[in-house]
Amino acid sequence: MRPFLFLGTRAEDDVAAAEYEAVLRFSGLDEGDVRRVRLEERELGEVDLGDWSGIVLGGSPFNISDPDELKSAAQHRVEAELRRLAGRVLAEDFPFLGACYGIGTLGTLEGGRVDRAYGEPIGPVSIRLTEAGRADALLGVLPDTFDAFVGHKEAVSRMPGNAVLLASSAGCPVQAFRLRNNVYATQFHPELDVEALLRRISVYRHHGYFDPVEVESVLDRARRGVVTEPPRLLARFVELYAR
Repeated sequence: MRPFLFLGTRAEDDVAAAEYEAVLRFSGLDEGDVRRVRLEERELGEVDLGDWSGIVLGGSPFNISDPDELKSAAQHRVEAELRRLAGRVLAEDFPFLGACYGIGTLGTLEGGRVDRAYGEPIGPVSIRLTEAGRADALLGVLPDTFDAFVGHKEAVSRMPGNAVLLASSAGCPVQAFRLRNNVYATQFHPELDVEALLRRISVYRHHGYFDPVEVESVLDRARRGVVTEPPRLLARFVELYAR
């Protein structure tokens, strides 16, 4: 089997390691099946899509809608690299699953818009599949309605041209979409369990997702979440595209 490529952008070693370990655990892959590149540390370099079964992009503290003057040099580089990669992925309809940061990466392609209109606080939300989502080869593995963990400042306010809406929530109209047949982005996190979310809340408490004085209530809301279904997306992605 050709390996999968996992792209991360989290600078905190413990959070980055936990995200990668969750992707391995929920996908059913081992380290020999996945190559990880931490884009915040090094350049992506040339990617030969023929070397890989598929690409998974993790979440990020970066936001495509951040003012340019506030973005670090690393963020500018990562955005440029991912935009080039996304263009190639889309042109070849190559298997791609972007979780949360995938929205920022794919959501501005083909006339799409990502802005701050539909941010959601950290915690569990109820998500419903669209008719297209229920029929989709990847998202269709999930029940019609399920809970998932979210926490984001930006979201898609206008979908890319020809994108297919697969899932929505009350506070965020675009929770998942597909481009072509094999290119996916989710706003929710398929890799998150409660323990990992609690760690992220503590690490990112000063990153503007919530008022730091409210951290205990945010932690309590996360602890009450019963989220079981989204990780199935990772195993299904591997089932569909391992080659």
